Amino acid sequence: MKSALVRSWIPRPSASLILGLVALLLLVRPASAAPFVLEEATIPSIQQAIKDKQLTSTDLVKAYLTRIKAYNGTAVKEPEGILGKIETIPHAGKINSLGTLNLRPAALRALGFPAKMARSLTDSVDANPAFPDALEVAAAQDAHFAKTGQLVGPLHGVVMAIKDQYDTADMRTTANADVPYANDRPPVDATFVKRLRAAGAIILAKSNMGEYASGVPRASWSGTLNNPYDTERSPMGSSSGSGTAVAANLVTAAIAEESGTSIRGPAVYNNCVGIAATQELVSRHGMVEGGINTRVGPITRTVGDTARILEVIAGYDPLDPMTSASARRLPPKPYSSYAKAGRLDGIRIGVMREYTHRKLFTEEDTQALDLFDKALADLKALGATLVDPGEGDLLTPYIKKNFYILYSPALAKKFPELFPVDAQGKPTTDRTATVLDITMDPSKAPAFTIRDFPQVQATGQSKHMLGYYLRARGDTDIKTIKDLYEKAQFFKDERFGDRRSGLVRKDKDTEIDNAARVHLRYAVQYIVLNAMADLNLDVIVSPTNNIPAPILGSPRVPTKNGRPLVWSFLGAQGLPNMTVPAGFTTQVYDRVVDPTKPRIPTTGFDAVPGETEPDSKLVGPVPAALPVGIDFLGRPFDEPTMFTVAAAYEAATHHRRPPADFGPLKK
Repeated sequence: MKSALVRSWIPRPSASLILGLVALLLLVRPASAAPFVLEEATIPSIQQAIKDKQLTSTDLVKAYLTRIKAYNGTAVKEPEGILGKIETIPHAGKINSLGTLNLRPAALRALGFPAKMARSLTDSVDANPAFPDALEVAAAQDAHFAKTGQLVGPLHGVVMAIKDQYDTADMRTTANADVPYANDRPPVDATFVKRLRAAGAIILAKSNMGEYASGVPRASWSGTLNNPYDTERSPMGSSSGSGTAVAANLVTAAIAEESGTSIRGPAVYNNCVGIAATQELVSRHGMVEGGINTRVGPITRTVGDTARILEVIAGYDPLDPMTSASARRLPPKPYSSYAKAGRLDGIRIGVMREYTHRKLFTEEDTQALDLFDKALADLKALGATLVDPGEGDLLTPYIKKNFYILYSPALAKKFPELFPVDAQGKPTTDRTATVLDITMDPSKAPAFTIRDFPQVQATGQSKHMLGYYLRARGDTDIKTIKDLYEKAQFFKDERFGDRRSGLVRKDKDTEIDNAARVHLRYAVQYIVLNAMADLNLDVIVSPTNNIPAPILGSPRVPTKNGRPLVWSFLGAQGLPNMTVPAGFTTQVYDRVVDPTKPRIPTTGFDAVPGETEPDSKLVGPVPAALPVGIDFLGRPFDEPTMFTVAAAYEAATHHRRPPADFGPLKK
């Protein structure tokens, strides 16, 4: 009654008052939307500009093509041709990110691109209407939007590059090798490519890569790839072109592949975001040589865009049985709903001090570790609880506790004092009793940290998976691995390795043995999950890279107490991890050949594996602003928590910045 009485005394507005209020609202209405800016555009900003009718998909594709025309292309001197030794060029103004453009021949010629960038070099007519090019796809999207006012899907207008390791039925696929396929187009799209297209993504290009997914940024087909933050430096392999194309704003986003570091490596070296999701989350169908630890993932400029692409490509695919584990394990909400700015109160983050103990490394690591410490402070300021072992290790206590799970005859060889053998190599003690003693008293376990684990190879896996790919592709000229190394051309520059001898070695395997690889993966996941449960952790954090980008062609950076260029071991065991920009160095140390030391072969059949004395020395420091990243690692299928933490950190720190030499073009 009281509320009705009160309402009865409220005077009814007059017509003149209503008109006055409308006029006032018109006076104070928001200004028109800001003009669309291509550089650093995100998926939401692109789609909002399309909805506001500031932009069409065709406009966007043409704008990216203009930047590709200006900034893509050879960025080194090639005095001996594309296959010979190269010389770097400072501020080259090019980065050689993209090798193939999704344009029909007439459009390619009209826009002035090299004939080598054609969608197919074995189909010069290229008139199949089933394969619309990027401009035709964009035009169809524009027509749909003009007619309905609706986007065609969640990735409408998102212009993408796909690593050349993955099949695209409308564009050539050779893993950047110079191989004479009878049909350089594969018969079908990779599964995730189909999903991208169905969601509205516009596939504009195939990105260059380290040939056959090697860790070096060079290939016989495309040549040398360069870092946009310093064109004399490495963009990191093998998904080099995917990282650099995104960094220099040649595309909105790109797809990469990671067995060890090939998503996060190119992402961190190019100041981008990259996620290598749970192994079983994204289908590997349609890739050149998959593997037990091979993962498909996006590289973008923001955590939110990474989440938007992952939610399109994730999920079960009957053509990749490994993804069966993802069935009924996707989150209840889209990944992008977790990738929001906010606080981290209640979040517990474990700190991987195994990767930051300065006494274990060298002056090369200093600035990256300084930036990591700053990132920890930023996470704490956001409200996160840091579970930091300080001078200790996060995972070593759980390695000792679970030594039984780790044990294998191969591991026993590392500790002959605990597991002695006779002259014939046969055990002289009861090893089960020794392991039981360690289980009952973990202090008896040998000194062994996460840095000491070897990268175990699966015997015969590469030969099987590459052979399987070739048979499924069904090319009439390239049918076997032998065809690949006998009919192709290869670059000859020992500073970047030898791709031919790698194929020859692969072809020699006559047995398949995945046991060591599967055992290692299971054991490491067991240890990590035990630690996360025991310490009640939501994610684990570590530096992505201790070592900033080295100069192209410089001597390899030797491992130091297990430290590689980019930390890779935990993610390679199938655990989801992602990198986010954490800042820039101001100076770095570089490696040069040391003439006083014997050369260590890095190519051919005399290559020396493992950790050996380097044939190089450090010089510097030299001024250099190079990207550094922070890694977030989570439980299998817990990408939502990773996105929550990563997005909060990104929003609070804003470490992403575009490369200065690849800015907006003059109009």
